Parts: sequence; C-alpha cells; structure tokens
Amino acid sequence: MLFGKKKEKEQRSVLEEEQMQSPFRTIIKNLLENKLAMGGLIVFVSIFAMCFILPIWFHQDLNYQDPTQKNIAPGFSFLSVPSDLKDNAEVIEFGPTYGVGVDKDGYVYEWGQLTKNLKKIPADMGKVVDIAVGQDHVLAINDKGNLYTWGFNRMGLNVIPPELKGKKIADIEAGYQVSVVVTEDGKVVSWGNTSAVDISTANVKDEKVKEVKANIQTAIALTKDGKVISLAKKETALDNVPEEIQGKVEKIALTDKAAAAVLKDGTVKVWGNNHDHIFSVPEEVQGKAVDISGGRNHLVVVTEDGNAVAWGGNENKQATVPTKASNIAKLTSGYYQNCIIKEDGSVVTWGLKGYLLGTDNLGRNVFYRILKGGQMTMTVGFIAVIIQFAIGILVGGISGYYGGTVDILLMRLSEVVGSLPFIPLALILSALIGNKVSDVGRIIMIMLILGFLGWTGIAGLVRAQVLAERNKEFVVAAKALGVREKNIIFRHIVPNVMTIIIVQATISFATCMLTESGLSFLGFGVAEPIPSWGNMLNNCRSSEVISQYWWRWVFPSVVLGLCTVSINLFGDGLRRAVDPKANER
Repeated sequence: MLFGKKKEKEQRSVLEEEQMQSPFRTIIKNLLENKLAMGGLIVFVSIFAMCFILPIWFHQDLNYQDPTQKNIAPGFSFLSVPSDLKDNAEVIEFGPTYGVGVDKDGYVYEWGQLTKNLKKIPADMGKVVDIAVGQDHVLAINDKGNLYTWGFNRMGLNVIPPELKGKKIADIEAGYQVSVVVTEDGKVVSWGNTSAVDISTANVKDEKVKEVKANIQTAIALTKDGKVISLAKKETALDNVPEEIQGKVEKIALTDKAAAAVLKDGTVKVWGNNHDHIFSVPEEVQGKAVDISGGRNHLVVVTEDGNAVAWGGNENKQATVPTKASNIAKLTSGYYQNCIIKEDGSVVTWGLKGYLLGTDNLGRNVFYRILKGGQMTMTVGFIAVIIQFAIGILVGGISGYYGGTVDILLMRLSEVVGSLPFIPLALILSALIGNKVSDVGRIIMIMLILGFLGWTGIAGLVRAQVLAERNKEFVVAAKALGVREKNIIFRHIVPNVMTIIIVQATISFATCMLTESGLSFLGFGVAEPIPSWGNMLNNCRSSEVISQYWWRWVFPSVVLGLCTVSINLFGDGLRRAVDPKANER
C-alpha cells in the first residue's frame, strides 16, 4: 500500500526478470555452496596464518639445544603449585619440569611432570625443613638433621655416602645428577655422576664452607669468611673470581655460564661468560641487594625493600617479574622457573609453565618448530609450483598453438622428463650435490628439482586447452588484426584457460609439499637445524620415539595431513565450481 493505494506491479523485460551474472560470480557462488571446499580453505588459511604470523611472537634460535628440556610431554604443569601449599609454604624448589615444596608442618608436595622414581617420596622422613632439587632427583633434610634422597637411582646418586652419617648438615644442593652437602663444620661432600659434572671437593679442603651452588656443569662454594671458590677440576671462566670481592661476599648464585655474588654493601658482581647480557646488572639493585638466585640463563635479586628484579634470558618469561612480587621472605630460581614466598606465606611463581606440544630429543619446542617447518614446507611447495607452471604454460602453450613438428618435439621432451623416476633421481641429485652447498643452497636445489621435474602434467593440460581454443573466433579475429602470435598465445588464449590452470595449481601445491616432506623424511631434503615437517618426522623413526614420545610425530603428521587434504578438498571444489558439468556427474 502506498498512500492508501495498491502499488501496481512493474513490467520487466526477460533480462531484468532473470538477472544475469558473470562467470566469475557463478564460480564464487558454486564454490561457496560447496561446504567441503570451503572447510578445506578455512583449515588451510588457518594453518598458513599460524605458520607465517605466530613466529613473529615466538622466537627461538634454530641452533638452540637444551639437554635439560628434552622429550618433555605437552602440558603446562611446571608452576602448578598445589592449593594446600600456596598459603602455607616454607620452601619451594624447581627442577627442569617439576617442582617440590615443603609446608610449615614439614609435609612434602610435588607437581609437574614427574618420573616414577620422583613420585616415591620416603614415608619416614618426619618433619622436613629443607629440600634441594636437581635434574631428576631430590635431597631433603628433616628437623633431626637426617638426610634423605629419592628420584634418579643410578651413578650411586640414591646412596648417601657413609661419611655423612652422624654429621649435622648446614646446606644441601642438587645439581645435574649430582648431590652436594655442606656439614656444620664446613666440609663438602659430593656424589653422583661426577663424569658428567665437573666437581672437586679438594678445592675447598682447607676451607670452612658456608654454602654451595651447582649448575649442570660444575659448582662454586662460598666460605664462612666471604670468599668464593670454584669447585671445577678443569679451568673455567668461573675461576676468574674478582679479587676485590673476596672476603666480602654474602650470597652467591650460578647460571650455566656465569656466577654472581651479593656483597656486604648490597652490590652485585657477576663474572664468567657474558651470556644473555648477564653482566648488565640493573642499576636499581646496586647497593640494595640482600639475596640472589639463578636459573639456567637468568638472575633474580631481592632488594632491601622486599622487591624482586630479574635480568638475563627471557625466552620463557623467566626474567619478567610479576607486579605482585613484593614483601619477599624467600626467593628460589631453578632452570626457567622462579618462586617467591611472601612474608605472609603466600606464593608467587613465574617463568616456564610447560610446552603446548612438548619438546624433541634436543629440547626444542615442537610447536615452534611446526610453525617454522610449515613456513619452509609451504615456501618450497609454492616456489616449486611457480617454476612448474612457468615451464608448463610456456611449453604447453607453444606446443598446442603451433602443432606439427614443434608439438611433436616438445611433447616427446615432456614424455622423456615425465618418464624419469622422480624420487630416485631427486635422491641421487640431492646426495651428489647436497653436501657441496650451504643449507640455503640445498633448499634452493630442492625447489629447482621439484620445479624442473614436475612440469610435464601441466604442459599436457595447457596444450589440450590451447588446442581447443586456437580455432575459435576470437583467435581468428586476433590473427586478422595482425596481433603477434606470442601475444595471441599468452594474452588471449592462456587467460581463457587460466581457471583450469589455477585448479591444477592448487592440487600440484599439495603434491609438492608432500614430495618435499618425503625427501626430508628420507634425509635428502631440508637439512637440520632448519625445520620442515618432513625432517621433523625423520627424527621420529625409532620405535622408542613412536611408543614413548608420541607428540614428536603425531603433531607434525597431523598438521601435514590436514594441510594437504584441505588443499586437495579446495582444489576439487574449485574444479567443480569452474566446470558446471562436474555437478551433473
């Protein structure tokens, strides 16, 4: 109704009544109606975006290795302090993948990723007053001065030396498969895997030791008169203790390659190797430090006003102190984790929580390597497809347009190249040339091999389409107007068959990705330490990995499978959208 009157129906022509749409719009409409194709596109775009965008925020050196973090299962339990301990903590220490704490009643708690032996806490310890946590073992001392140990039970680590019986303990320390104890009379006793950790108690034979700090390689000792002594048998950078601090040290700490000390005047001094800018002590702690602790590559200091300041490596946020870290009573740091116990007994933790997809045999983050590996696999596949289509369109276009002798020669060449056994030839070329070039050169070589040996199918497809198009009216008209033959081929005919070419490109892209992954899996593709999905799976061929470390092969294979299947689904949907007759079959 319009102002009380019924609007009369407008008369329309046939073209207005039946709205026409362009072929491109028809293809898009058909494609959008194909749920499998659109689902495949969404999955592929999601994987592509993750691989090329997320690494902007996730950084890791490709040569990174960490023996303390190898073969860790997926999970985020490293900092999962039990609720019963959070407001009642006396001591908390961290290993590489787990934590151990003692409450004010002397009860022991464990969390994180624990081995079977670590779970076997001695039942007769009584009230525990102090603990020390190593790579995969724990030391504990009760209120009667008795010493206990559990966890790793080889190299004699689970057997307490007889010379400690009846001795009162002043300090305990657990390193990498090594335990160290300081008695009240200042003597140092160590046991465990001394071949892996360089410790010599003879270095402090005539000294009265106050405490010892150990890392994965060696240890240092602080004497009761404020001197620092390296316990390494061989000469290391830690031996270069600054002379001006001797006799003035209150607290000590160790990273993997450096040592640090808090002096009586509250200043901090660091020596050893300047890894991760560890020598760059923040100005706000100088003259105010009262305690210090160290992880693998970072240091944390407690100042006299009860606040914490950290510096050094920060790849796992271990040097990012939370704002609520104040009123500190005790501070502990281990590996990539930190913990403070406030004066009211509450606990604040920060640092490495765990790994989304676990780690591999070299301690590398599987999630990060999947992202970087996806970049490499997709880049190799994409560039190989470009090379294939450049050659295929050129050969197929010329062969189909000119025909005759040119067609015979080019097609025979295509058949010769196509008859070559691709995988064996690629393996031979890679083996002969691969060791003589750099890692980047090897990757370029793989792209060229995939490109120069994979164009034959595309050339045949383009030839067939050009043969069907070359006698049509628009081609005759172009010839009559004097258009050059190369322009007729590549500006008039090829654009008309481009939709078919694009469909083939999507399928060939998935094939190139699978081929690159196959070569890398066999050890002839992208070489370590540069990751690709193929060489990640190459490291998982042993039965031990398949049965025990499932995450190392499940996640790369799932991502590779999803990526290739999604591309094929989209390519098939695109083919159906381009060819209206395909929906009738």
